[in-house]
Amino acid sequence: MTLQDPLIGCVLDGRYRVDARVAVGGMATVYRALDMRLDRVLALKVMHPALATDAAFVERFIREAKSAAGLDHPNIVGVTDQGTDGGYVYLAMEYVAGCTLRDVLRESGALQPRAVLDILEPVLAGLGAAHRGGLVHRDVKPENVLIGDDGRVKIADFGLVRGVDGQTSATTGSLLGTVSYLAPEQIQSGPLGPFTDVYACGVMLYEMLTGTKPHRGETPAQVLLAHVQSEMPLPSALVSGLPAELDGLVARAAARDPQLRPADAAVFLSMVRAARSRLTDAQLDAFPYQALVRPGPAAPADATGFTGSGSGSGPGSGPDDVTSVVPLPAVAVPPAEAPMERTAVIEVEPGGIPGPPPPGAVPGAAGEPPAGEPPARRGGPSRRALFSLLGLVLVALGAGAGVWYINSGQFLRTPGVLALTEKEARRTLERAGLGVEVEYAFSGTVEKGRVIETDPERGERVRRNAVITVVVSRGPEVVQVPDLAGVPLGEAKRLLTEAGLTPGEEEGRFHPAIARGAVIATDPAIGTELRPDTPVDLVVSRGAEVEVPDVLGLPEGTAQQRLREAGFEVEVAAGRVFSEFPAGAVAEQDPAGDSRAGEGETVTLAISKGPEMVVVPDVRGLGEDDAVRVLEDAGFEVSVQRFFFTGTVFNQSVREPDSAPKGSTITIFVR
Repeated sequence: MTLQDPLIGCVLDGRYRVDARVAVGGMATVYRALDMRLDRVLALKVMHPALATDAAFVERFIREAKSAAGLDHPNIVGVTDQGTDGGYVYLAMEYVAGCTLRDVLRESGALQPRAVLDILEPVLAGLGAAHRGGLVHRDVKPENVLIGDDGRVKIADFGLVRGVDGQTSATTGSLLGTVSYLAPEQIQSGPLGPFTDVYACGVMLYEMLTGTKPHRGETPAQVLLAHVQSEMPLPSALVSGLPAELDGLVARAAARDPQLRPADAAVFLSMVRAARSRLTDAQLDAFPYQALVRPGPAAPADATGFTGSGSGSGPGSGPDDVTSVVPLPAVAVPPAEAPMERTAVIEVEPGGIPGPPPPGAVPGAAGEPPAGEPPARRGGPSRRALFSLLGLVLVALGAGAGVWYINSGQFLRTPGVLALTEKEARRTLERAGLGVEVEYAFSGTVEKGRVIETDPERGERVRRNAVITVVVSRGPEVVQVPDLAGVPLGEAKRLLTEAGLTPGEEEGRFHPAIARGAVIATDPAIGTELRPDTPVDLVVSRGAEVEVPDVLGLPEGTAQQRLREAGFEVEVAAGRVFSEFPAGAVAEQDPAGDSRAGEGETVTLAISKGPEMVVVPDVRGLGEDDAVRVLEDAGFEVSVQRFFFTGTVFNQSVREPDSAPKGSTITIFVR
């Protein structure tokens, strides 16, 4: 029977309505709540009532609010408020809809290097901001790495945060942290600093690459001892084929000597990015097959007195994961409601973490009878009961494996093969257990023979043996200029457009064999390879070269007949014009007579309406110069005949009221 959480439905401080429980940790429970004042969803972290009476824990809880509230970074969960209501002490913080890194590791196990670095980099960016602000997180672990539904990664739970210049060593005989991720200096009461968080990030990096933790043991004390005495194993020892760059990152970050580690998260982030730049897409997207088929060593059930689902539930969790108020070598942990890594205070016996047994000591449980004495019969289950229990465990494991296969084992993430050659992409996908179907497409940006895209895309979840469509570049798309010689102009333009080219400028030329209006040639020439939509100029035939007859002054009918006999079309301009030619005769033609034109081209004619008649001004009595000026202004030519030298006009050939054709010659007589 599940008991209702008494806080659900309550309103804290008259403002925060508690709607649902999200998670239970070692120090507090996290709820989804509604800020009724601002009408927004947020997370409420409420200290366990048993700890709310402990002044030290309350002080630490409030310190988290003050320190985290001062951190403003997109990769840090923001804290907006802190308060108390009756016996409840709470923090109000940003609500991140999504999952934790622990959820991802529990479902997927080892991750591809690209996914690992995509998670690690924002974690380091957030921690780097805290380190620049003089703060150390001290409890970095997958449970405190939140991955939102939108893909954003944030670091949460600054509950153990300390100022770098404040109390940075354990002096009370207690360890506060998570066993699997504690740095040696935390265990040995040494000075702490940003390098302490870097160590935990190195452990997380190993776990993401391999699907298991580097140090495991039957008790938390054994795990702590391994942190202090054992070098960090290299992930490639468990997952062969991992690049040396990733081994190097783990070795540097999780070095036992703090001075050998990167000084802070920002320095480690620079190292991670530099290593990533040296990895190929194939290395980044390599699938960790061995991590799927080679499980890590199983921890004995209830080896340290854990109860509930927090004890060894799911891949990557075990007794060494859960952290609570733990005296060494015995461990006592509050019951867990969810498979979480819990923050713990570990009571250290005087003298620190026990070392290895002295020479000659017989390994075994404390209290074993001396050699030679018969062991006392221990109370406990019979052999048959043990076999029955073992059978149930095996059945449960088989059922769990079946559920894993149905829900996760049948699926994998599509490896990234963009920009790989066709051969490399095929090999990568087939090694991942996927089928390959290749298609080809033109690309102006991807080199010929390399992958443009895949369907499904990189990172999408697909069934094993699914067929991945790989689109390979054929290089930039090119089209050839078609053969258009002799093709009529309209048809030639259509063919160019269908070929993916654009008709360009047109130039007419005479050609003795190609009919007028058909294409003689193209520029660029036939067969030239061009990018799509490139303009192609056309040389168009004007037909055979023919001399144009001169028909000026001829009657309209006669002129048209002569032009058609010469092979031309005739067009008569609308309206008639004054000219020197008689009315009805050709006054103008285009092209002009005796010029060259193409056979079949059109000659335009303008027909005369006769000369324009103008009244001739009377200039008698005017001086010679004035008389010439008046007549020319009226549109006439002037001829002068002189008899004497006085220079006065005494007569003219035509005068008012008579008219003469405009442009005709008027004679004046001067004496």
